[in-house]
Amino acid sequence: MTNHMICPTCAYDNLPGSEECRRCHTPLTQLDLPTPHDRVERTLMEDPVRVLQPRPAVTVPPTASVRQAVEVMLARDIGAVLVVDDDGRLLGIFSERDLLTKVVGEPGAGPNLPVSQFMTPDPETVTADDTLAFALRAMDLGGYRHLPVVHNGLPVGVISVRDMLRHITRLCKDR
Repeated sequence: MTNHMICPTCAYDNLPGSEECRRCHTPLTQLDLPTPHDRVERTLMEDPVRVLQPRPAVTVPPTASVRQAVEVMLARDIGAVLVVDDDGRLLGIFSERDLLTKVVGEPGAGPNLPVSQFMTPDPETVTADDTLAFALRAMDLGGYRHLPVVHNGLPVGVISVRDMLRHITRLCKDR
């Protein structure tokens, strides 16, 4: 199946991927956007992060100990906490992966040290209006399982790979 880039101005049939019409030079880049072929592709390309109903942000101060952060994670049954300053601004994220790779087995990395020493600083974030594809791409490229959701620079929630999988699974079940 060949894609056609028909100029909306002069109806000339341009080569797929053309940036402008060869006949009248009308810009064609808006015609070269990917189109979804099924429900999963459509939801990823069109639906915003808010459809995942992100969990509220669970935060700790940078002075919290690793032990305190882990206790919060266990009590709330979550895989990551957000580290915020006194104004609520996001400083970092501390996840199960940080615990395993930066704390456990590291000489001198005790549970009473501040979480700020082991968090991932300045984490990648998304907004509730970003598309699911944007969030999934950020997770994939960075190898993240959790992404903070921010509004006006303040963390308001967290989404996880599990949230994304549940959403996609629901779409497949509803067919």
